[in-house]
Amino acid sequence: MRKITYREAVIEALREEMKRDERVYLLGEDIGEFGGSYKTTQGLLQEFGKERVRNTPISEAAIVGCALGSALLGMRPVAELMYIDFSGIAMDQINNQLAKVKYMFGGKAKVPVVVRTQGGTGRSSAAQHAQSLEAWFVHIPGLKVVMPSTAYDCKGLLKAAIRDDNPVFFIEHKLLYTTTSEIPEEDYVVPLGKADVKRTGSDCTIVATSRMVHFALDASDRLAAEGIQCEVVDPRTLSPLDEETILTSVGKTNKLVVVVEAAPRCSFASEISAVVAEKGFDLLDAPIQRVTEMHTPIPFAPKLEQHVTPSVDKVIAAVKKVMG
Repeated sequence: MRKITYREAVIEALREEMKRDERVYLLGEDIGEFGGSYKTTQGLLQEFGKERVRNTPISEAAIVGCALGSALLGMRPVAELMYIDFSGIAMDQINNQLAKVKYMFGGKAKVPVVVRTQGGTGRSSAAQHAQSLEAWFVHIPGLKVVMPSTAYDCKGLLKAAIRDDNPVFFIEHKLLYTTTSEIPEEDYVVPLGKADVKRTGSDCTIVATSRMVHFALDASDRLAAEGIQCEVVDPRTLSPLDEETILTSVGKTNKLVVVVEAAPRCSFASEISAVVAEKGFDLLDAPIQRVTEMHTPIPFAPKLEQHVTPSVDKVIAAVKKVMG
């Protein structure tokens, strides 16, 4: 085992898959000489050349449209959108084309496209560069949606996404790039659609995504000192969703807190809550609690940003509420 950063996990996954399959290529804004806005393609232009690491114009619609067209002709593109906030500019290409082509052609067309992007708060990036819009894409049939929380998961899931013959929307968190975790020396993949129990416990289940997994683990450490043992479940893939792992955990603890960084209305936290309410209502001993952002644009001022977003203290308060 060796320890690498989340950023290095992205680069390693891209490099290894580009070496494994010459049809894999990258496209996006500033991903060449500059190495990407978060340096997640650094060194790849020098290694693979301009044919396989392609700088694009500042047009998200063109990036996704080009990726789709080349995939239909046999390539396996990995497209980068600099921020998830800008994905709306490519929504026709993502929603009406990328996600629908396989269905529209009766399953005969393969669409092996990965769209990488970054979401989340924590850098005082303000309302147009700090959103968590994953629920938009979970809502679209035909898309797989991934949100890794660790370097280990990031590398394994990205490799699995690139090898998948279906479109995958891959959401990284801009504040996780410097976090580290141990990974194997040998090649590995993390299967899409399989959740991971990051911490076992008997008193309360916390389902959390992306950076919020770390908040949930920190909260669990503090709660353990008070005798409350939380089980932390990381879905990793939001669509398809591993409902079985979540329901099994709730069946053990009989309580559920869901933590996501997005606004509350129609969020992924709402979906988890609905799944458990519909399929595991008899398992619950207390009402489900959600910890989310406030339903407001993200402020620029750091203290205001912290005020409207989830925190470890808010997770602790939610757990104590369900514990009674």
